[in-house]
Amino acid sequence: MNATPSSTDHRDHTYGTDHAYGTATDRTEPADQEGRTVHLDTAGWGTMPAAVRALVADCASREDRYGPHELEEDLEDVLRTEVHERLGALLGVPAADTAVVTDAAGAFDALVSRLAPGRGERVWTTPYESAARLTALYALRDRTRCTVEVVPLREDGDLDLEWMARHIGDDVALVSVVHVPSGCGIVNPVEEIGQILAPYRCVYAVDASYSAGQLPVDAGRIGCQLLTGDGWRFLRGPYAAGFAFLAPRLRAAFEDAAAHRPLPPNAAVAGLNAALAHHTATTAADGPAGLAGQGLLPALRAAVEECPGTELIAPGRVQSAILAFRHRDLPAALVRRRLAARGVVVWKTVAQETPLHLPRSGATTALRASLGPDTTPQDIARFGRALREVVREETAGAQRPRPARTLPPAPTPTPVLASAPAPVPPAGPRPRPSARRHLTLCPTP
Repeated sequence: MNATPSSTDHRDHTYGTDHAYGTATDRTEPADQEGRTVHLDTAGWGTMPAAVRALVADCASREDRYGPHELEEDLEDVLRTEVHERLGALLGVPAADTAVVTDAAGAFDALVSRLAPGRGERVWTTPYESAARLTALYALRDRTRCTVEVVPLREDGDLDLEWMARHIGDDVALVSVVHVPSGCGIVNPVEEIGQILAPYRCVYAVDASYSAGQLPVDAGRIGCQLLTGDGWRFLRGPYAAGFAFLAPRLRAAFEDAAAHRPLPPNAAVAGLNAALAHHTATTAADGPAGLAGQGLLPALRAAVEECPGTELIAPGRVQSAILAFRHRDLPAALVRRRLAARGVVVWKTVAQETPLHLPRSGATTALRASLGPDTTPQDIARFGRALREVVREETAGAQRPRPARTLPPAPTPTPVLASAPAPVPPAGPRPRPSARRHLTLCPTP
């Protein structure tokens, strides 16, 4: 409710547009001092604007003081109307066709679990698909005996649209495409794919988790029937609040599945609404070129390329504000830790996050740097200096001769009395070793 409460009402806050994000100038202004943390992991977790963070904290405080039902009543307009209107404006669809979810992967799994393609019908995915969505697709295959086909790539890393145009047919029941994958910055041509699929009956599902907020995402132009995304990445909202667009023919199946899944917290939904408002105001002020610091991508790429021993992981002709790279000799985890010690935050990606792409390219781990709207040229310069320092120090340390290890003297064996029988191991299965082991995921053909 956005009506002004009475002076005797303990619910003395409103949660409409003004409280949600303030004015267009209410933004976290970057500082140029060396002590500022350089956050280059917007793709993993976008830093919330100050007004959004304050709103979420205020909602949590009021929920703790008065209970969830009072907070839900205060947020009624936001939860039922305002956030859906903002989502509809962001995605270019009617507000009634949007939904608020906990996360994109869960929303995709909820819908796929209700689909029923016929035996032998085809489901298309791409090499850039995430492990979570692949898990849902393989479960669909095992349940319905459909077949899962992977769209091939061209030599430059782009999806082969000519292959798709030649092989599409009415026996294709579902096509799943990620707009921007988590492991690299390629921008897949989702609108062109939508044009290829439009004459056919298939459900077209697009994952916009890593594109919403940094690139224009218009579900109407894309022509998809399902579009999902996370609100805490480039949209810079709180964790556990995502969104979905559903074509009317899918809503009943989705709502039936979603009824058995947890809902996002009300405070998180209010934060998502505030982040959407902030994003709209920022875009109106700076224009599309200001989304996620797109203009700084060439400088970020140059900073990585100038560091000896680094290799870019950047397939495709069109790139987003995400750049993946690795060092030929140094582990990604080591480089990430050393950068963090210098105040530079990047992310370590694991090949199995996109199991159909990175493992086959030879990369097991890599580093991912992603830009945000508050990223400055000074941040990129500092990242480049820190990366060169880390590589220089760690490479020099690896080349130093290590001192020979001196083994301790072997203990003197204790004599065993002849009358003492040797211990007999107990019958039954051998105990499992307690050491922690790594789990390796292998793509299912």
